[in-house]
Amino acid sequence: MSTAPLMQLAEFAPALPEIFVLVMVSLILLIDAAVDDSKRYIAYVLSLVTLAGAAFLTVRDFSTMPVLALGGLFVDDPLSDVLKLFLYLTVATVLVYSRSYLRERGLFKGEFFVLALFALLGMMVMVSASHFLTLYLGLELLSLSLYAMVALQRESSVATEAAMKYFILGALASGMLLYGMSMVYGVTGSLALGDMAQALSDGTDLRIPLVFGIVFIVAGLAFKLGAVPFHMWVPDVYHGAPTAMTLFIGSAPKIAAFAFVVRVLGQGLESQVAEWRDMLVILAVLSMAVGNIAAIAQTNLKRMLAYSTISHMGFMLLGILAGSQNGYGSAMFYVLVYALMSLGSFGMILLLSRAGFESDKLDDFKGLNRRSPWLAFVMLLLMFSMAGIPPTVGFYAKLAVLQAVVEIGYVWLAVAAVLLSLIGAFYYLRIVKLMYFDAPHDTTPIVTHRDSLTVMSANGLGILALGILPQPLMAVCVHAIGASF
Repeated sequence: MSTAPLMQLAEFAPALPEIFVLVMVSLILLIDAAVDDSKRYIAYVLSLVTLAGAAFLTVRDFSTMPVLALGGLFVDDPLSDVLKLFLYLTVATVLVYSRSYLRERGLFKGEFFVLALFALLGMMVMVSASHFLTLYLGLELLSLSLYAMVALQRESSVATEAAMKYFILGALASGMLLYGMSMVYGVTGSLALGDMAQALSDGTDLRIPLVFGIVFIVAGLAFKLGAVPFHMWVPDVYHGAPTAMTLFIGSAPKIAAFAFVVRVLGQGLESQVAEWRDMLVILAVLSMAVGNIAAIAQTNLKRMLAYSTISHMGFMLLGILAGSQNGYGSAMFYVLVYALMSLGSFGMILLLSRAGFESDKLDDFKGLNRRSPWLAFVMLLLMFSMAGIPPTVGFYAKLAVLQAVVEIGYVWLAVAAVLLSLIGAFYYLRIVKLMYFDAPHDTTPIVTHRDSLTVMSANGLGILALGILPQPLMAVCVHAIGASF
């Protein structure tokens, strides 16, 4: 028997989790088309099974060193494996939180689960990409799935408008990103991140095309992160999309976007750190300033959290612009912590919502402590963490990225970040004040399902536990970065 087919199969082994997810999505599509509305839960159960199976395959084949596959298009390394495991956890949490909300609004359909899994597949491809083509393929698969998810509530004109804005601005950003990639390709002669890094470290006479290419790439990445001044889509999409879709958009894609940024800037363009650092400084300062100041004026919690996301992405950029292993590890820690905080915050809106009532206004949280002391306490932990107040993990996450910035001598930037963070603390603590010191507008009993309540409790307590013992997760992040770069 020839060994050639076995060698070809071995090439696909590092991508086994992606192949498994793709096969399961196709299976869910077929099954959902064959069952009636009373059995839509089958797609929900199969989606959770898919996530569990992909997690098993990722853990079983966990890589201790980078392994290139598929002709250098794909890499399996500790960074990708750790991020994939967090992606599975995040998407599973989204599905559990969203189940009741979707069912009450007639959105508990196979389309939602299929789009969520296709988006997950795009994110998995992004975090394991070692080539510009693979990065772009994963990004477009993710983006197209998100556009469709936002517009899934067809009878809602607000959701349709949000999807159109997201699509048009997303297409513009993708074009900028592609144009920047083509210019860097013209300078280096390669689309593979490793070959590109080697060519740039050897030096080039084409400085001007290279700088223009980096500018376009950073602009495209800033849009995907929602960084100022490319943030205009974030509040409208977060507000206009059904809350279950907002929960998805505000959590898992941020992890994939971090992977995209660190692969391109930290691996492919590592030698050009002086060119892109100053751009990230501007993006970070503007994001923290605009995000925190604009959030104060919001009366809708989803819009407030949208501006909060912008400010948090500014903080995450602080770690990346450090351009060091410690900086990348701190940024990775920050984005994973942010995903947990975002899951809890938007998940709380879903838990308090009911048929015909969205619970997305700040006033809807008035007197929550009288209606449900436990949920009020969990929300308090989430808001404290968002604000960076100890002993929650948000404090340690901000401290880590600030230390990375100070290490490269940007003390003024760390001071500015702290001052802007103090502004942000106001609108987070305002929610705590509403929950504990104001009388409730709505005295309707809060009905929660056991699975959602259990996951929410674990989410809130996890924020507290990681704040008390952040070292294990931080060590995992720094090791993953060190072993992959």
